Amino acid sequence: MSENFVLTRKQLNTPKAAAIAGIAFSVLLIAILWLLRRSVPDDPLDSGAWIATESGTVVIALNLIPFAGVAFLWFIGVLRDRLGQQEDRFFATVFFGSSLLFLAMLFAAAAIAGAIMLLAANASEPDQLINSPTFHFARATVYIIANAYAIKMACVFMISTSTVVIRTGIAPRWIAILGFFLACILLVGSYYMSWSMAVLPVWVFLLSIHILIHNLREPQGDDHARG
Repeated sequence: MSENFVLTRKQLNTPKAAAIAGIAFSVLLIAILWLLRRSVPDDPLDSGAWIATESGTVVIALNLIPFAGVAFLWFIGVLRDRLGQQEDRFFATVFFGSSLLFLAMLFAAAAIAGAIMLLAANASEPDQLINSPTFHFARATVYIIANAYAIKMACVFMISTSTVVIRTGIAPRWIAILGFFLACILLVGSYYMSWSMAVLPVWVFLLSIHILIHNLREPQGDDHARG
């Protein structure tokens, strides 16, 4: 093995503190959910009166979503690095695919909501826009994408990742069992509990904390051996 190849491999090692990305995602998503829930009514067929008073808060939440998405992608990379050679193709494909679909749905909902907020901010008659079929269609579309599709992909991600955790032992078994339990809550209760989406960042936070502590305790030599 050449010296240049060894140096390249060392440079490509995942940073020990990379699991902070999962923590960042959790904090950002909880903040986003809190900002949206305090500003936007749960009813997708509401009158839209909140746009006049809460538009600034909603815009802040929407602008945080890309940062949460980048942190989530980094977290997925941390998980795959943690699996290493133990990665099972079937479950790895499911958890990787579901994570990308979750982000795609989240970004799609944010893009539609952002477009409506932009139109409302620049409309000469905001009341006319709020009362238009276009607004109500966009509002209902955002609700369905977020609460039907994105949440279901989050459930698949939690279930598949928990299965991988049990099969490989990359995290304590109780985290995987908790993941199954929370995924069931998310799957069944998304239409009945407005804060059900918060179970995903809470679970990611716990898993990231474990990975971060384990990585920081792991001897430096183990990183090179794993790479």
